[in-house]
Amino acid sequence: MLPNMLRFCFTTLCASKASPFPLSVSVSKPILKPRSQMASFSSSSSSKLLFRQLFEKESSTYTYLLADASHPERPALLIDPVDRTVDRDVLLIEQLGLKLVYALNTHVHADHVTGTGLIKRKVSGVKSVISKASGATADLYVEPGDKVHFGDLFLEVRATPGHTKGCVTYVTGDAPDQPQPRMAFTGDAVLIRGCGRTDFQGGSSEQLYKSIHTQICTLPKSTLIYPAHDYRGFTVSTVGEEMEHNPRLTKDEEKFKNIMANLNLSYPKMIDIAVPANMVCGIQTNP
Repeated sequence: MLPNMLRFCFTTLCASKASPFPLSVSVSKPILKPRSQMASFSSSSSSKLLFRQLFEKESSTYTYLLADASHPERPALLIDPVDRTVDRDVLLIEQLGLKLVYALNTHVHADHVTGTGLIKRKVSGVKSVISKASGATADLYVEPGDKVHFGDLFLEVRATPGHTKGCVTYVTGDAPDQPQPRMAFTGDAVLIRGCGRTDFQGGSSEQLYKSIHTQICTLPKSTLIYPAHDYRGFTVSTVGEEMEHNPRLTKDEEKFKNIMANLNLSYPKMIDIAVPANMVCGIQTNP
C-alpha cells in the first residue's frame, strides 16, 4: 500500500451542487505560445509544481509531466504518455530525481499507442489510471469528482465525453496551496482553436458540446488549457481565449453539431492498432 501522502484518493463531491468544483481565482493573463521546433518541454513558474510539456512528432501528441517538487519524495505523474517516447520520458524523470507514481490517460487514444504499459514494465510501482467509463484495462479507475493526489498536489477529474464515451479532463486543484493559474489537461475534448472529432468510439457532438460548456468553460477564464494534440505549433491556450476565438466552441449547439457532421475527415490510420492496444494498457501480445 502506498504511503499516506502518495495514496490515490477518491473524493466524490456533493452531487446535489450544480457545480461540483469551486471556481474562484485571480491571475495574470497568459499568452498563446507557438511551439519551437527545438523545444522539448516548457516549465511552470510555480515553486511547488514541477511541470514539463513533452511532444511526440509522429502523432503530434503532448505528454505532460507533473511533480510535487517540494515534497521529500518528489512524487510525479505522466498524462498521456506515448510508446515511442517512453525511454525519453523515463530518462527525464530519472534526471530530475522524481518518483513516478501514476501514468494517466485522458481517454482511449485512436492515433497512437499509449506508453502506460511500457512505463509500468520499466519503472517499479507505477499505477496506470484511466476513466471507468472507458472500459479499458488499468490499475486504477477514475470517475467524475475523484482526485488524483501526488504529494501535496492533486488533479480533479471531470467527465468530458463526446470525442469518446470515456474522455476525462484532469484539472489542477482549486485551493490556496495548489498551482496558480489552474491547468486543465483536456485530452481531445478541447484542442487549441478546435476540438476532437466525434465520429467513432462512441463519439457524440451533442455530448461533446455539453461536456465542454459545463465542465471546461465553467472554469476560470485564466485556466490554462493543455490539449493532447496540436497540429499547428501551439502549446497552450486558456479557457477565456477558447471561449472567444475557438471557431467551433463559439457557435451555438446546432451550428456546432452541423460543423462536426461535415468535417469529412479521413479514417485514422492508427485506429485499428491503437484502440485494441490501448484497451489493454498499450501492451500488445502475440496470438
